[in-house]
Amino acid sequence: MTTTGEIKQFKLPDVGEGLTEADIIRWAVKPGDTVEVNQTIVEVETAKAAVELPSPYAGVVSALHVAEGDTVPVGTAIISIEVPDERPAQSAPDQAGGAAEDLVPAPEQPDTRDTGEPPSNERQSVLVGYGPRAGGAVRRRRRLPPAEDTPSAHSAFTVPAGLTAPSADVPETRHRARAKPPVRKLAKTLGVDIDELQPTGPDGTVTRADVESAGRLPRPALAVAAEETRIPVKGVRKHTAAAMVSSAFTAPHVTEFHTVDVTATMELRDRVAARREFRDIKVSPLLFVAKAVILAAKRTPEINASWDDAASEIVLKHYVNLGIAAATDRGLVVPNIKNADGLTLRDLADAIATLSETARAGKTTPADMAGGTITITNVGVFGVDTGTPILNPGESGIVAFGAVRRMPWVVDEQIVPRWVTQLAVSFDHRIVDGQQGSQFLADVAAILHDPGLAIL
Repeated sequence: MTTTGEIKQFKLPDVGEGLTEADIIRWAVKPGDTVEVNQTIVEVETAKAAVELPSPYAGVVSALHVAEGDTVPVGTAIISIEVPDERPAQSAPDQAGGAAEDLVPAPEQPDTRDTGEPPSNERQSVLVGYGPRAGGAVRRRRRLPPAEDTPSAHSAFTVPAGLTAPSADVPETRHRARAKPPVRKLAKTLGVDIDELQPTGPDGTVTRADVESAGRLPRPALAVAAEETRIPVKGVRKHTAAAMVSSAFTAPHVTEFHTVDVTATMELRDRVAARREFRDIKVSPLLFVAKAVILAAKRTPEINASWDDAASEIVLKHYVNLGIAAATDRGLVVPNIKNADGLTLRDLADAIATLSETARAGKTTPADMAGGTITITNVGVFGVDTGTPILNPGESGIVAFGAVRRMPWVVDEQIVPRWVTQLAVSFDHRIVDGQQGSQFLADVAAILHDPGLAIL
């Protein structure tokens, strides 16, 4: 007797650090599709980042248990995959004394009745928070009922509670556009039906420009005078909001400001950008602010520390994991450059460029954002002079870097045009005293005013 295979359920794993839920952004497969081990099957958004989940099984997709846009708790079964039964079918005994060559012995199978563990040569794919458990109970292999004259299980879609399944008599003809999650979110915000757009991107992909162009078209008159848009607070934005509220009401913030002449730094930037080793990378003022923050943090280690409330200890970090706040379509993320204090200026420039590109593409991982020690928020890119930044949770210092402007400045009793910017530093007053915070800010400003001080 032959069998159709075993149905395996893949449960949403914890893809971060103790995360409890995730949003389903995009399914990469549908019922009936054949998948291989480690093939991407779904993209989810956690409280920290967007993550592509690979399949732990090879087989045929039997059902999707959740829909795109759903928020799913960790441990919930999200997809079922029918795994082929690789064991050979057993033939009935030869009633008529058939020829000996017709009887083929089945290959020996390891005994798993006592331990419940798979054969040693069977591949086990384990994700973070998901996988085989040691000493687990024995699980019997389930058999599917014989195929009947009904629609194939491969084409069945398990409809989540609250959703209405389409009628079986009406074929589904609606085309689903190809687009990245940030583009889909923009379309939703602008009220644009992305599936009705004519794609102009590569391989028929709907681009941001396509959505923005459609969003500028005149809309039909609304039946009501008032119009409002409600955006669900999920994923990164939900996590950021909770973290900022917690930080603002847990750490006693103090913010100080400094206006500084950075003409010498801007001249140095031009000379560095002209050097051969920097010609293939953007050399921005942020690079020199980052270097100044790293150097100043070495002189005031409290600004690069954290508060351990459980142990009643201040933890001084002897390394600098420099966070760079980045605004993305999913909300604010703060990935950090690991061991930034050990990088050359060229390596630091590379790291900042990579960090920014990854954030804009929505590919920042939870690991990229874990372990930061101090942060820079570059509000100057928006033409803003300064602000009062809120500490990234677990850190004791954050620097706001304002726009660099050409302004009149007094030099040797003469008013001359100079490059000027404003700096702000917020610090945790439990860790950093006013004198230490002021010293740190003054050091950053002094280095930017006269970069030659960096060698002292």
